[in-house]
Amino acid sequence: MRDLVEQAEQEVLANERFGFSPTPYRTDQAISDLLALLDDRIESEGIQVGLPENVIHSLWSICNEASAHLSDQVWLEGNLDHQAVGKARIRQLTYRALIDFIEMR
Repeated sequence: MRDLVEQAEQEVLANERFGFSPTPYRTDQAISDLLALLDDRIESEGIQVGLPENVIHSLWSICNEASAHLSDQVWLEGNLDHQAVGKARIRQLTYRALIDFIEMR
């Protein structure tokens, strides 16, 4: 997850250097990016580490169940910090809220 946050920070810096303005980024996009990355890694390494075949579907179901909670939590935390809420910050807040949600289950 940290890799995705760092990747977003690098993308924002690169876009700023070229004069592009940041585009809005939402929690559902952060979850989609996470699931896509996990799907790629599971396809390449999942069998080697003994992950069940339905693990990505299970994660998708959890994320789908958590979507309203994640959106609310990210919006709240993003507005409380008074920091710029760009792609990297949205990912960071979303992934932290997702971990908290999973731990509460």
